[in-house]
Amino acid sequence: MATAGTSSRAALRRSRTSAAQKVGANFIPHVQGLRAIAVLAVVLYHFWPGRLSGGYVGVDIFFVISGFLITAHLARELNATGRVNLGQFWARRARRLLPASLLVLLFCAIVAAIPVLSPLSQLPAELQEIVASTFYVENWFLALNSADYLAHSGDPTMVQHYWSLSLEEQFYVLWPLIMLLAAWIAVKYFRGSRLRAAAIAIGVVSVASFAFCVWFTATNPAPAYFVTFGRMWQFGVGAVLALVPRLRVSNAIGSFLLGWGGIIVLLVVIYRFDGQTPFPGYMAAIPTLAAAAIIAASNTERWWYPTRILAIRPMRFTGDISYSLYLWHWPLIIIAPSVPFWGLTIYHRVALVGICFVLAWLTKKFVEDPTRTWKPLTSRKPRLSLWAALVAMVIVAGTAGAGWAANAGTYQQGVQAIAQLRANPPACFGAAAVLDESCAGTTTDKILPAPGFAGVDRPEESQCFVQLNDARAVACEFGSKDPKAKRIALIGDSHAYQLLTTFQGIAEKEGWHLTTYFKGACPWNTTPLSTGGAFGDACTQYRAAVAKQLESKHFDAVFTAALSTTPYAAGDHASSYEAAVAGYREAWATQTSKGTPVITVVDNPVWETDPNKCLRTRAQAACDGPRSDLLTEKDPLREAAAGQKDVTLLDFTEVFCGEQDCRAVVGGANIYRDQDHITVTFANSLAPQYTAALKTAMGLG
Repeated sequence: MATAGTSSRAALRRSRTSAAQKVGANFIPHVQGLRAIAVLAVVLYHFWPGRLSGGYVGVDIFFVISGFLITAHLARELNATGRVNLGQFWARRARRLLPASLLVLLFCAIVAAIPVLSPLSQLPAELQEIVASTFYVENWFLALNSADYLAHSGDPTMVQHYWSLSLEEQFYVLWPLIMLLAAWIAVKYFRGSRLRAAAIAIGVVSVASFAFCVWFTATNPAPAYFVTFGRMWQFGVGAVLALVPRLRVSNAIGSFLLGWGGIIVLLVVIYRFDGQTPFPGYMAAIPTLAAAAIIAASNTERWWYPTRILAIRPMRFTGDISYSLYLWHWPLIIIAPSVPFWGLTIYHRVALVGICFVLAWLTKKFVEDPTRTWKPLTSRKPRLSLWAALVAMVIVAGTAGAGWAANAGTYQQGVQAIAQLRANPPACFGAAAVLDESCAGTTTDKILPAPGFAGVDRPEESQCFVQLNDARAVACEFGSKDPKAKRIALIGDSHAYQLLTTFQGIAEKEGWHLTTYFKGACPWNTTPLSTGGAFGDACTQYRAAVAKQLESKHFDAVFTAALSTTPYAAGDHASSYEAAVAGYREAWATQTSKGTPVITVVDNPVWETDPNKCLRTRAQAACDGPRSDLLTEKDPLREAAAGQKDVTLLDFTEVFCGEQDCRAVVGGANIYRDQDHITVTFANSLAPQYTAALKTAMGLG
């Protein structure tokens, strides 16, 4: 009996293993568990980016899974019939993916049009990206606009995460065409196997895609994250597993090591990768191959094998709802801070995760599953499903257009109100409420510009602001053209650029000439950034180009500002802080050695999230933040200026902060347009102090 029992259990194990290996297997439980890892990585990364800094690789895992499952499906049909019914394939994809996707987009379009729930300043960007996402070109929209997905500053829209869904849809269009073309060539000209030809074609495309990805990430990392061809190789890795069954390991030890090894690698990557990792590029091969290893591990003999652990009910449930969970989580993260009764504590975040799961389950049960098998569509020709999908997409896009039509007038009024505020600010407004003794004791409940519109209050000369891998030393000239006019320069990163409009006004008023040099995340400093790759190289090249131009120019004064948390390479110094201090002094010395004074300013506080989200629904005092959390403990600019001849340091910390907390509003002025950049309106309230410092440095005051 024991022998018979052992034999029967062994047979059962063999049947499990062989079933998992078959190309024809429509459902592989541990792949659902891998989906769970992928979606949890992304969701938790978006909720707590500082804790799981590499969670963005969950998207890469999804690409591998899609490549494996879709190629396996296409291979079965191609092998059985010698063809692929493209209309039927695309119709099934549309019924599977579009209902839930368009439902969330419709929700976002409605929310974007309600100023109480979404800042009016974001309306154009929100609606543009909703339309791009509706027609599945969001990845190209972000690529062409050079959005950096791994940078958490700025104002992401509710649908930014649709870039990956857009890329997947493009994969669904291109992949069967590639396989069919390869199969047709093989049969017509070489009398070869269709599947072998498809595998060779996919291999060639994948190798070329990977090479392109590595090159493009090194030369232009922001768009490289989104462009379709730079990601096709990840689908290709999964596809090769589907087309070459020998790669799936049934050996117990091999499967055990491969599966657990892949899981461990993914966990390390999710924890260790961050925004500074050159990604996707060659580093994307690590999570991609780890995901492939988990899929390839197909032995299910023991309960502790990864294939069995990933197939437990909670993992399979999360994998089942992963698509809807991915769709809902990001819009709710963006919207939640604007909901009047919703707090920003850790408990609210955990509760929001729970809400995401509930919404995902409801969407799966009442939207995804019913529409996938809805007889009025499945019982008719595929073109009906495709036409229905197109009509639904037009409805969503039309809703977005209606949202703009309903709010365009209010948006334009907001723009005009900011222009009037800049031209004629109230008395004791902004910094004057703290620095002007005559304003002592004055208070106001007004917030200008309004929290829902502060994002628009920024400099307008974007052509003067060099970004990403652009290494050109772009100089912009403003103010007096009189050769005898005092010549001042404004140099630095985005924290110098935020002062541009204010300094333009100063130059016009005083009859001075203003020259500017700005590059995002690249302060006027000779110490290299710790950021590797093309961006770090571009910053170094940009600095050298600026230095060369400064050698041939004469200025009566130079003003500079920089983000205090910029990462620098320590090099030969004891710390990156000391390296930053030395780099500032060396850069400034190129001017002070010629007798040109340098004026700099201690950086403003940096918030975890845009304080306007709080101000839109709560009292001013409720939106203050702890000084210890918002101020950089050691700003290298402060130390760099200490004791230096011809260097003046301005410090407005008392304007931004009290003894315990830092303010979001001062003297009725809305200080911030996002989490770390100040509004032009508030910067203008410091114009008297900037002017006085420049005059003193030039011996005029």
